[in-house]
Amino acid sequence: MMIYTEITPNPSSLKFVVEKQLLERGSFDFPNQEGAEDSPLARLLFQFKFVEGVFIGQRFVTVTKGDAFAWEEVIPKVKETVRDFLASGQAVVTKLPEETEVQAGDDSETVQRIKQLLDENIRPAVAMDGGDVVFDSFEDGVVKLKMQGSCQGCPSSTMTLQMGIKGLLTRMVPGVREVQAV
Repeated sequence: MMIYTEITPNPSSLKFVVEKQLLERGSFDFPNQEGAEDSPLARLLFQFKFVEGVFIGQRFVTVTKGDAFAWEEVIPKVKETVRDFLASGQAVVTKLPEETEVQAGDDSETVQRIKQLLDENIRPAVAMDGGDVVFDSFEDGVVKLKMQGSCQGCPSSTMTLQMGIKGLLTRMVPGVREVQAV
């Protein structure tokens, strides 16, 4: 199985792209080992002392490493581990990701529009950089979002949030005046 790497804006994170679909939809973020109980793959990767975070997207795994380690020593180990794991046929995660698409239901029209713009315009672009942005809440004109994967701790995430996401949402959704990360 071919696995190749792509750089991300976060120098501590690298995206490992696989030729197999890992998830049908959504993503999983494991910012630390304690939260990785729902993913046999993430648990396996956290056995390496250099792994500080694992993010699993539909066709990629983003690994965040500690600053004391060089990518040259990390990449071969991660590739081999991911390749062997996928060849075993095990499930990457043991439960389905939370629903992130726009849902009818209790969401106001404003929240539905925010989620739609995130799903159609923002999340695909952020996934290309090895991360995700997930809606948290909207209250008093403030949209709160969770930054995941390579976006956590990335020097560019503040710029993405303020210039990109805030710019789009304030132009396209009446009532949105601020965007914050939680």
